[in-house]
Amino acid sequence: MLRPNRTRAALSMLLLSVLSLRAQEVLRGEVRVDLEPVYGEYVDVVYPLDTESAYRRALEESALVYSAMIYGWSFEYAIGERARGIAEVFELSPLGTIPFGDPGLFVTDAQVKDMRLYLWTDYHLNEAQKRRMGLWKSGKIQTAQAIGHGPLGDPVTVADWFSIKKATLEDAARAAVRAMLRGSERNRPKEARGYLGLASFPTYWIDAGQWTTSARFRVDIKEIIPFGAY
Repeated sequence: MLRPNRTRAALSMLLLSVLSLRAQEVLRGEVRVDLEPVYGEYVDVVYPLDTESAYRRALEESALVYSAMIYGWSFEYAIGERARGIAEVFELSPLGTIPFGDPGLFVTDAQVKDMRLYLWTDYHLNEAQKRRMGLWKSGKIQTAQAIGHGPLGDPVTVADWFSIKKATLEDAARAAVRAMLRGSERNRPKEARGYLGLASFPTYWIDAGQWTTSARFRVDIKEIIPFGAY
Protein backbone atom coordinates (compact mmCIF):
# COMPACT_ATOMS: atom_id res chain seq x y z
CA MET A 1 0.00 0.00 0.00
CA LEU A 2 1.36 3.42 -0.99
CA ARG A 3 1.86 6.02 1.71
CA PRO A 4 0.05 9.38 1.26
CA ASN A 5 3.24 11.23 0.27
CA ARG A 6 4.14 8.55 -2.27
CA THR A 7 0.58 8.56 -3.58
CA ARG A 8 0.68 12.31 -4.13
CA ALA A 9 4.07 12.02 -5.82
CA ALA A 10 2.77 9.26 -8.11
CA LEU A 11 -0.30 11.34 -9.02
CA SER A 12 1.89 14.37 -9.72
CA MET A 13 4.09 12.34 -12.04
CA LEU A 14 1.03 10.97 -13.82
CA LEU A 15 -0.39 14.49 -14.25
CA LEU A 16 2.91 15.76 -15.65
CA SER A 17 3.03 12.85 -18.08
CA VAL A 18 -0.54 13.57 -19.26
CA LEU A 19 0.17 17.28 -19.69
CA SER A 20 3.39 16.53 -21.59
CA LEU A 21 1.52 14.11 -23.86
CA ARG A 22 -1.18 16.69 -24.56
CA ALA A 23 1.44 19.32 -25.36
CA GLN A 24 2.95 16.97 -27.92
CA GLU A 25 -0.44 16.19 -29.46
CA VAL A 26 -1.58 19.80 -29.97
CA LEU A 27 0.06 22.61 -31.95
CA ARG A 28 -1.07 26.19 -31.42
CA GLY A 29 -0.38 29.64 -32.74
CA GLU A 30 -1.67 33.13 -33.56
CA VAL A 31 -2.42 34.79 -36.90
CA ARG A 32 -3.10 38.50 -37.45
CA VAL A 33 -5.19 39.91 -40.29
CA ASP A 34 -5.58 43.62 -41.13
CA LEU A 35 -9.21 44.64 -41.56
CA GLU A 36 -8.16 47.72 -43.57
CA PRO A 37 -5.39 46.24 -45.75
CA VAL A 38 -3.42 49.16 -47.21
CA TYR A 39 0.30 48.52 -47.77
CA GLY A 40 2.19 51.54 -49.04
CA GLU A 41 0.49 52.52 -52.31
CA TYR A 42 -1.20 49.12 -52.66
CA VAL A 43 -4.82 48.72 -51.54
CA ASP A 44 -6.10 45.16 -51.23
CA VAL A 45 -8.75 44.07 -53.73
CA VAL A 46 -11.09 43.46 -50.78
CA TYR A 47 -11.27 46.65 -48.71
CA PRO A 48 -12.32 46.87 -45.97
CA LEU A 49 -12.49 43.21 -44.92
CA ASP A 50 -15.71 42.04 -43.31
CA THR A 51 -15.46 39.74 -40.31
CA GLU A 52 -16.22 36.59 -42.31
CA SER A 53 -13.50 37.33 -44.89
CA ALA A 54 -10.96 38.15 -42.17
CA TYR A 55 -11.72 34.89 -40.34
CA ARG A 56 -11.35 32.92 -43.56
CA ARG A 57 -7.97 34.51 -44.32
CA ALA A 58 -6.77 33.79 -40.78
CA LEU A 59 -7.87 30.15 -41.00
CA GLU A 60 -6.25 29.70 -44.44
CA GLU A 61 -2.99 31.15 -43.15
CA SER A 62 -3.16 28.94 -40.05
CA ALA A 63 -3.64 25.87 -42.25
CA LEU A 64 -0.57 26.90 -44.30
CA VAL A 65 1.55 27.22 -41.15
CA TYR A 66 0.39 23.92 -39.63
CA SER A 67 1.11 22.20 -42.97
CA ALA A 68 4.65 23.59 -42.86
CA MET A 69 5.10 22.56 -39.22
CA ILE A 70 3.83 18.99 -39.63
CA TYR A 71 4.80 18.05 -43.20
CA GLY A 72 7.26 20.71 -44.30
CA TRP A 73 8.95 20.73 -47.70
CA SER A 74 11.71 19.03 -49.61
CA PHE A 75 14.13 21.54 -51.08
CA GLU A 76 16.68 21.78 -53.86
CA TYR A 77 19.02 24.75 -53.63
CA ALA A 78 21.46 25.84 -56.32
CA ILE A 79 23.43 28.35 -54.26
CA GLY A 80 24.76 30.24 -57.26
CA GLU A 81 27.79 32.49 -57.58
CA ARG A 82 27.71 35.90 -59.20
CA ALA A 83 31.40 35.82 -60.22
CA ARG A 84 30.81 32.64 -62.25
CA GLY A 85 27.48 33.81 -63.64
CA ILE A 86 25.60 31.02 -61.84
CA ALA A 87 22.07 32.01 -60.76
CA GLU A 88 20.68 31.23 -57.32
CA VAL A 89 17.65 28.91 -57.50
CA PHE A 90 15.67 27.68 -54.49
CA GLU A 91 12.82 25.24 -55.06
CA LEU A 92 10.41 23.97 -52.42
CA SER A 93 8.01 21.04 -52.80
CA PRO A 94 5.37 20.62 -50.05
CA LEU A 95 5.26 17.14 -48.52
CA GLY A 96 1.65 17.45 -47.37
CA THR A 97 -1.09 19.99 -46.77
CA ILE A 98 -3.77 20.78 -44.20
CA PRO A 99 -6.88 21.78 -46.18
CA PHE A 100 -9.22 24.62 -45.22
CA GLY A 101 -11.88 23.23 -42.90
CA ASP A 102 -9.68 20.39 -41.59
CA PRO A 103 -11.45 18.86 -38.54
CA GLY A 104 -8.24 18.93 -36.51
CA LEU A 105 -8.07 22.75 -36.56
CA PHE A 106 -9.93 24.59 -33.78
CA VAL A 107 -10.34 28.31 -33.05
CA THR A 108 -9.55 28.93 -29.37
CA ASP A 109 -9.70 32.72 -29.17
CA ALA A 110 -10.39 35.71 -31.41
CA GLN A 111 -10.46 39.45 -30.88
CA VAL A 112 -10.42 42.63 -32.92
CA LYS A 113 -8.10 45.41 -31.79
CA ASP A 114 -6.93 48.51 -33.69
CA MET A 115 -8.59 47.30 -36.91
CA ARG A 116 -6.78 43.98 -36.81
CA LEU A 117 -8.12 40.47 -36.17
CA TYR A 118 -6.09 38.31 -33.79
CA LEU A 119 -6.97 34.63 -34.12
CA TRP A 120 -5.59 31.84 -31.92
CA THR A 121 -5.99 28.25 -33.09
CA ASP A 122 -5.10 24.73 -31.97
CA TYR A 123 -4.35 21.83 -34.27
CA HIS A 124 -4.93 18.32 -32.90
CA LEU A 125 -2.57 15.80 -34.46
CA ASN A 126 -3.65 12.36 -35.63
CA GLU A 127 -1.40 9.34 -35.13
CA ALA A 128 0.41 9.68 -38.47
CA GLN A 129 1.03 13.37 -37.84
CA LYS A 130 2.39 12.65 -34.36
CA ARG A 131 4.95 10.32 -35.93
CA ARG A 132 5.97 13.02 -38.40
CA MET A 133 6.39 15.55 -35.59
CA GLY A 134 8.51 13.01 -33.75
CA LEU A 135 10.88 12.89 -36.73
CA TRP A 136 11.13 16.69 -36.86
CA LYS A 137 11.95 16.83 -33.17
CA SER A 138 14.65 14.18 -33.30
CA GLY A 139 18.19 15.10 -32.29
CA LYS A 140 19.41 14.97 -35.90
CA ILE A 141 17.38 18.00 -37.00
CA GLN A 142 18.88 21.47 -36.51
CA THR A 143 16.99 24.76 -36.19
CA ALA A 144 17.71 28.08 -37.88
CA GLN A 145 16.11 31.52 -37.54
CA ALA A 146 15.85 33.63 -40.69
CA ILE A 147 14.17 36.67 -42.22
CA GLY A 148 12.52 36.64 -45.63
CA HIS A 149 11.14 39.37 -47.90
CA GLY A 150 8.39 39.60 -50.48
CA PRO A 151 6.55 42.20 -52.58
CA LEU A 152 3.61 44.17 -51.18
CA GLY A 153 1.66 43.60 -54.36
CA ASP A 154 0.96 45.47 -57.55
CA PRO A 155 -2.34 47.29 -58.22
CA VAL A 156 -2.05 46.22 -61.87
CA THR A 157 -1.06 42.55 -61.61
CA VAL A 158 -2.60 42.22 -58.09
CA ALA A 159 -0.95 39.18 -56.55
CA ASP A 160 -3.31 37.89 -53.88
CA TRP A 161 -2.44 38.24 -50.18
CA PHE A 162 -2.01 34.47 -49.69
CA SER A 163 0.55 34.10 -52.50
CA ILE A 164 2.50 37.12 -51.23
CA LYS A 165 2.74 35.78 -47.67
CA LYS A 166 3.62 32.31 -48.96
CA ALA A 167 6.42 33.74 -51.14
CA THR A 168 7.78 35.76 -48.20
CA LEU A 169 7.82 32.65 -46.00
CA GLU A 170 9.61 30.66 -48.72
CA ASP A 171 12.24 33.39 -48.99
CA ALA A 172 12.84 33.06 -45.24
CA ALA A 173 13.25 29.30 -45.74
CA ARG A 174 15.90 29.97 -48.41
CA ALA A 175 17.72 32.34 -46.05
CA ALA A 176 17.63 29.72 -43.26
CA VAL A 177 19.22 27.03 -45.46
CA ARG A 178 21.80 29.49 -46.78
CA ALA A 179 22.76 30.57 -43.24
CA MET A 180 23.10 26.96 -42.13
CA LEU A 181 25.36 26.11 -45.09
CA ARG A 182 27.56 29.13 -44.36
CA GLY A 183 27.96 27.94 -40.79
CA SER A 184 28.89 24.36 -41.71
CA GLU A 185 30.79 24.58 -45.01
CA ARG A 186 34.23 26.19 -45.40
CA ASN A 187 33.75 26.65 -49.14
CA ARG A 188 30.50 27.63 -50.79
CA PRO A 189 28.87 24.47 -52.21
CA LYS A 190 27.22 24.30 -55.61
CA GLU A 191 23.98 22.64 -54.52
CA ALA A 192 22.20 21.30 -51.46
CA ARG A 193 19.15 19.10 -50.99
CA GLY A 194 17.10 18.09 -47.99
CA TYR A 195 14.00 18.84 -45.95
CA LEU A 196 12.78 21.68 -43.79
CA GLY A 197 9.71 22.66 -41.81
CA LEU A 198 8.51 25.47 -39.59
CA ALA A 199 9.30 25.20 -35.88
CA SER A 200 6.71 27.82 -34.83
CA PHE A 201 4.33 30.43 -36.22
CA PRO A 202 6.16 33.17 -38.18
CA THR A 203 5.76 36.91 -37.64
CA TYR A 204 4.96 39.27 -40.55
CA TRP A 205 5.34 43.04 -40.87
CA ILE A 206 5.93 45.77 -43.48
CA ASP A 207 9.47 47.15 -43.76
CA ALA A 208 11.07 49.40 -46.39
CA GLY A 209 8.26 48.91 -48.88
CA GLN A 210 8.05 45.12 -48.73
CA TRP A 211 6.60 42.28 -46.70
CA THR A 212 9.02 40.87 -44.14
CA THR A 213 8.76 37.72 -42.03
CA SER A 214 10.83 36.27 -39.23
CA ALA A 215 10.58 32.49 -38.91
CA ARG A 216 12.31 29.58 -37.20
CA PHE A 217 12.81 26.42 -39.25
CA ARG A 218 13.82 22.84 -38.66
CA VAL A 219 16.38 21.96 -41.34
CA ASP A 220 17.64 18.54 -42.41
CA ILE A 221 20.32 18.84 -45.11
CA LYS A 222 20.70 15.45 -46.77
CA GLU A 223 23.15 16.18 -49.60
CA ILE A 224 25.76 18.87 -50.27
CA ILE A 225 27.40 19.01 -53.69
CA PRO A 226 30.65 21.02 -53.91
CA PHE A 227 31.76 22.91 -57.01
CA GLY A 228 34.69 20.49 -57.27
CA ALA A 229 32.26 17.68 -58.17
CA TYR A 230 31.78 19.21 -61.63
